[in-house]
Parts: sequence; structure tokens; C-alpha cells
Amino acid sequence: MARAVDRVLADLRRLTLRMGGRAESILEKGMRSVLERNIELASEVQEDDLAIDRLDVEVDEAVLEALALQQPVAEDLRQVLAVKMIATDLERVGDLARNIGKSAMRLSSQPESSFPPEFKELSDSAQSLLRRALNAFSELDTTLAHQVIAGDDAVDDMESVVIRKSVEKIGLHPEDAGSCVDLILIAKNLERVADHATNIAEDVVLIAEARNVKHASKLAEGNGGG
Repeated sequence: MARAVDRVLADLRRLTLRMGGRAESILEKGMRSVLERNIELASEVQEDDLAIDRLDVEVDEAVLEALALQQPVAEDLRQVLAVKMIATDLERVGDLARNIGKSAMRLSSQPESSFPPEFKELSDSAQSLLRRALNAFSELDTTLAHQVIAGDDAVDDMESVVIRKSVEKIGLHPEDAGSCVDLILIAKNLERVADHATNIAEDVVLIAEARNVKHASKLAEGNGGG
């Protein structure tokens, strides 16, 4: 016999996956607006973020319903709280995409400047991590979730390269300082997207395996050092 809480959990997953689709779309649009110097796309990103915010409010309402009315047992409660955390991460991805869109607007008004090859690689990798994290959530695939978690370090390395090359370029070509600063800001936003994708993957592990793996590697290093 189906439980009432099962309907609420299904609604939560549906809403969160809709948020995920929106977050993927807005991030892709934001990066296209940068790479294509397309101010119209950049303007659309600002509006698109509102749709993610509305879905986040819907998730909040569904979470409250699950907690207040359904009295979920431990396994259900773990899923409700993890889904809420995932929704929060997705809402922040929308904010980061909006930031990228603002940088795109500024870049479009500046003289065209080339991007280091690592910049496109960073963009592709951050978007891939988000997509795979959402696939892991959709399928509750912990193998894929662990792959996402392991992939975050590579994004950090790419971000560092983009920032270093941008700083070097400012020294050689001060006239490009404005565009280089926005490039650094975009790189930092993409790195944060990867962090949120990692958070989502960690929440998938929490749902499926009842294990909290957040900060696991750092905590292990700390214990080893003690």
C-alpha cells in the first residue's frame, strides 16, 4: 500500500530535478553569452534565475509538508533533508550563472580579447560535473556520485591556471585589465559551480548509503595528522 509520504517524496524529487534542468540550462546560457559576447543571452540569464528561485520556494513548501504532516521515518527524513540541501545548491548555481551573465555584459562592452584554452576546458568541466551530479541524483547512482566528488580537484586546478594566466596578462597588457578581471570572476564562479555539484553528489551518497561523506578527505587527513 502506497504511503502518503511517498507522494510527497516523489513531488520533492520531481521539483528538484526540474530545478536541476533549469540550473543546467541557465549555466550553459551564461557561458554561451560569455564565449559568444552575446548581451541578449546575458540579459535572459538574469530573468531565468527567477524561475529557479520560484522552484526553490516550491521545494521549501513541499519539505514543510513532509515534515509537518507526513511524520517521515528516519530513511524518509534523510531523503527530505538531503533533497532540501540539493535544492539549495541548485539555487546557488542559478545565482552563479547570473553572476557570469553580468560579467558577460561587461565583457561585451570591452575590446574583444582572447581566452586562455584552459578557460573553455574549465567551463566544460564544471558543466559536466553538474550534469553528472544531477544524473547521479536522478538514478541514485552512487558510483557516478563518487566520480563527481573525485573530479572536483581537476576543476580547482583549471581555475588556478586561468587565474594565473589572467594575472600574467594584466602585467603584460594593462589595457586588458577589465576583461581579465571578469575572466577571473567567471573562473571563480565556475569553480563554485563544481563545489555545488560535489555537494549534490555527496547528498546522493547520503540518501542511498546513509553515509555522510562531506569533508571526508579533509577530516581523514586531520585525523592522520593528529
